[in-house]
Amino acid sequence: MKTPIIAPSLLAANFLEIGKEVEMVNNSEADWLHLDVMDGRFVPNISFGLPVIAQISKIAKKVCDVHLMIEEPEKYTEAFQKAGAQILTVHIEACVHLHRNLQQIRSLGMKAGIAVNPHTSIGLLENVIRDADVVLLMSVNPGFGGQHFIEQTYTKIRTLRELIDRTGSKALIEIDGGVTLDNAHDILSAGADVLVAGNTVFASKDPVATISALKQ
Repeated sequence: MKTPIIAPSLLAANFLEIGKEVEMVNNSEADWLHLDVMDGRFVPNISFGLPVIAQISKIAKKVCDVHLMIEEPEKYTEAFQKAGAQILTVHIEACVHLHRNLQQIRSLGMKAGIAVNPHTSIGLLENVIRDADVVLLMSVNPGFGGQHFIEQTYTKIRTLRELIDRTGSKALIEIDGGVTLDNAHDILSAGADVLVAGNTVFASKDPVATISALKQ
């Protein structure tokens, strides 16, 4: 099993100390910094947006992995690129013209990701999988942190891994929601490449050590 990519989710951080939280991630074994953008329409919650990400990206030494849980993401693609996004992930459920959305993201020099909600079939990715750099499987229902991992996700990971291997896609499989030290090994064994961890990291007594444990 190859070494996973670890992407702490800033949604679970202490926002009164956001600069310190980013520096903690900078000084850890994490690979990416996961940034969740919610609009209160596509998901029943609102998080942070362009101004916050623009400030975070100035001090972040890790890859800024921006996950758009918003409607009509194509309207904001260029703005997020200017704010510092290096990976930009959009939801298949929010995109009427997903292939076009992925091309738009790549044309701006970012890596393009597709996010998939728990109810959405992997089969819908068949014709776009080679145009994606990342496929983010939601292992909880999007909108809120601290939820429990949906067990059916293991089957979806294996199905997605088969599709990627069969089509020759280079896409990484990213898992977002309910990732813990207890289930990380099983998630990776099923075929995942990237672990997003929010509460597991930021609620830990020693976040740097927790990131290291996830990495191992």
